[in-house]
Amino acid sequence: MATTKTDPKLVVAGHSGRKSRTYEGLTHEQLIEAYRIMYTSRRIDDREILLKRQQKIFFQMSGAGHEAIGAAAGMTLKPGYDWFYPYYRDRSLCLALGAKPVEMFLQAVGAADDPSSGGRQMPSHWGYKRLNIVTQSSPTGSQILQAVGCAEAGRYFSRHPKAAESPSFDKLRTGFLAKDARNGAPTSGSGSLDYRQFKEVNFHGDEVTYVSLGDGTSSEGEFWEAMNAAALNKLPVIFSVQDNGYAISVPVEVQTAGGSISRLVSGFPNFHFEEVDGTDPVASFAAFQRAAQYCREGHGPAFVHAHVIRPYSHSLSDDERLYRPDTERERDAARDPVSRTQMFLLREGILDEKGINELEKKVEEDLQVAVDQALAALPPAPESVTQYVYSPDLDPTSAAFDTQAVIGPDSADGKKPVAKTMADLINVTLRDEMKRDERIVIFGEDVADCSREEYLKRKLVKGKGGVFKLTFGLQCEFGNDRVFNSPLAEAAIVGRATGMATRGLKPVVEIQFFDYIWPAMMQIRDELSVIRWRSNNAFSCPVVIRVAIGGYLTGGAIYHSQCGESVFTHIPGLRVVFPSNALDAAGLLRTAIRCDDPVLFLEHKRLYRETYGRAAYPGPDYMIPFGKAKIVNPGTDLTVITYGAVVPRALQAAQKLEREHGVKVELIDLRCLNPFDWETIAASVGKTNRALVAYEDTLSWGYGAEIAARIADQLFDQLDAPVRRVAAADTFVAYQPILEDAILPQANDLFRAMKELSEY
Repeated sequence: MATTKTDPKLVVAGHSGRKSRTYEGLTHEQLIEAYRIMYTSRRIDDREILLKRQQKIFFQMSGAGHEAIGAAAGMTLKPGYDWFYPYYRDRSLCLALGAKPVEMFLQAVGAADDPSSGGRQMPSHWGYKRLNIVTQSSPTGSQILQAVGCAEAGRYFSRHPKAAESPSFDKLRTGFLAKDARNGAPTSGSGSLDYRQFKEVNFHGDEVTYVSLGDGTSSEGEFWEAMNAAALNKLPVIFSVQDNGYAISVPVEVQTAGGSISRLVSGFPNFHFEEVDGTDPVASFAAFQRAAQYCREGHGPAFVHAHVIRPYSHSLSDDERLYRPDTERERDAARDPVSRTQMFLLREGILDEKGINELEKKVEEDLQVAVDQALAALPPAPESVTQYVYSPDLDPTSAAFDTQAVIGPDSADGKKPVAKTMADLINVTLRDEMKRDERIVIFGEDVADCSREEYLKRKLVKGKGGVFKLTFGLQCEFGNDRVFNSPLAEAAIVGRATGMATRGLKPVVEIQFFDYIWPAMMQIRDELSVIRWRSNNAFSCPVVIRVAIGGYLTGGAIYHSQCGESVFTHIPGLRVVFPSNALDAAGLLRTAIRCDDPVLFLEHKRLYRETYGRAAYPGPDYMIPFGKAKIVNPGTDLTVITYGAVVPRALQAAQKLEREHGVKVELIDLRCLNPFDWETIAASVGKTNRALVAYEDTLSWGYGAEIAARIADQLFDQLDAPVRRVAAADTFVAYQPILEDAILPQANDLFRAMKELSEY
């Protein structure tokens, strides 16, 4: 661990003789360029403030006071080589890396030609694919975990270079249907059934990932999870904390115990630490040079704590005069990085007053041209709003994902292939996909066989492979580069996976219990699901999240029995799958892995090893399209729509109803919840004229309520009875089995509801 604290003064170092002197390695020309970047950054802020007051743009977020540290980072690191996860004050960083002022103004006006988002993101939310500046969002600090995952992916590709190669698709099937993103109409296309065709990979052995944040963000739990992961894995990540003393109106001494984030993080191992006057471009450049060298040499991550100022309010929606007295603001103004750097250039004779004026005049002229160009730019077309919610290249609902099961031949003794449980087939499917695709990595809590590999090598232990043993044996077969345990931190699991997938890996991660997915909700809702849409298809992250869900466990109680799938089906951009049997689990999981969209793959714990739904392994290419329901039991008198663990209970009730009363129930297993198979539902209800929707989640506001509402809305004329629902009571799942049975929908509840509806 290395620690450097730079005295907060403009640092001058180098050779004697003014003409040949360098300043911590910076030449005169580089210092002039640094000032040009800083001045341009400040004047873009000022222009945007004016445009906002003229109501020509709609929001403004300033990077004022942070210009020196950003310019230093941008001049140290390599655009298109290193990777960048900036935050909203990083305007000068982006300019130093090669972003153009006109591109920033295009984002401010929300133009169709805005390269960051096509008018979808507010200003100062950077994203430039050509520069490896990854699309940025607003939630504070959510980018930090992704930066860690990005660095992990770079290291993985360095160790497994063949994984970065585009596979030969000549032998794979062609002719999949790609849906036009604007109107959903199928169009003929050709290509592979694999996300890799649309995921180019570039990596370097010594690349660095930069991530920045304000001092207030260091209060977020995800910051600490990211620091921990970076330290554990000695990842080449530079954490740039730009400390201006305030998180909007909350001062640092209220945010950070002791008032210094450097003091709090100093115990992390494997880090190089720098604390620097971030208003001094020379000192900042030197700090970043040391940090970058430490990372490139493979020693571990670096932490640069830059003390900066905030001469403007947090944004134009804020008025800092309400909480900062003039004396404090004047004290900050004396450290303004733009004016200090200008005086430094004059004092050192690098530029004279005429040179300063000419530089600033040229910047002003160029910015006026950029502003005029942006104001004349066309806005996005309203009909474009649904573009890129999902992949425009690979449609997992298409017929190309509808493959036939290939069951192995009967054994020599004449016995048929053994029917396997859902747990067994998930394990085999993961194994076959990992053999096929070296980009697949699996991680989560307890998913490895044993993190202490020497125990496995010496055969001291058998290995765990997940609390439900669905990943058993995978680490032993594929190694701990590809199957590994993570810290107990759900946000970190999803956030790191998102960064990995952005770089081209295919993470298949596990959240151990659905009940504990909520710390990852920010990453799922505000990052994973929306990255493609908010970047206007510049970036994507097709992660698969496997989650054990549901009750009927006899003793699972409140925190091991939750459902809540409707929360996730409500998220655009996220595919949600919920199989009820082994064969469907295998086919849908393979589709999820080869899909080009993020997928939440829900696995019902009660069904893992149930007798119901066992099947022989359908082969390494068996897939089921998303959004295609299965008719489990054909019927003519009543339609029942359900999924998950309610399917076998509904089948039991339907069979009893036919035996005892002659009522033929058509039972539909949705299998996929987003998208779902409306066509099959509509056709069935049109035939039976009665509909019952059953689901395990609580009755009110549940997933089935949307299905029932759509049936009532669109099929009302075909109904001979009201749409009914059967679901759990509006309470929590209890520990005592008698109470659990009373809370969750049982076969008898379904039988009664089916009978009453058939008699209506």
